[in-house]
Amino acid sequence: MAPHRADMFLDPVTDPREGGPRLGDERTTLTEFLRCQRLTLELKCSDLDAEQLARRAVEPSTMSLLGLVRHLAEVERGWFRRRMAGEDAPRLYQTESDPDGDFDGARADPEVVAEAWQRWRDEVAFAERLVADTDDLGRSADDGHGGRISLRELLVHMVEEYARHNGHADLLRERIDGRLGQ
Repeated sequence: MAPHRADMFLDPVTDPREGGPRLGDERTTLTEFLRCQRLTLELKCSDLDAEQLARRAVEPSTMSLLGLVRHLAEVERGWFRRRMAGEDAPRLYQTESDPDGDFDGARADPEVVAEAWQRWRDEVAFAERLVADTDDLGRSADDGHGGRISLRELLVHMVEEYARHNGHADLLRERIDGRLGQ
């Protein structure tokens, strides 16, 4: 067994991101990479209370781990539910008057935290069902900018979206309690 670094969240042997499918087809590869990015967000937020999750980065930023959870719930909903499935689903947090409501409304309140995680999990579950129930990754939808996006491209985009925000989460978590990496 490899030595355990002091800054690691988990022992690599018990890391839920390890041991997934390898050498899979396109769908398996894309969904596995997205699954691991989603799990990374959960790991970065693990074992923190409402105050820690809502703690802002540095002025003037409104970014927090809780804000990231809310933001990614909004992103999942927008791409998979509204665009790809064509549902008339209202935004969760963002409004015309507060386009940054996902971050602005991230308050140190256990109920706000529980609601954010529930919404995020609901949107992830919807996205996972949609992907599993769609035979062709070439299925396309309006991209919101006058073009089209395939489900294949959307999955790659979501991996990128999570990877970028998980980088933010690394820095936020390090500021909270010194844990970094992984």
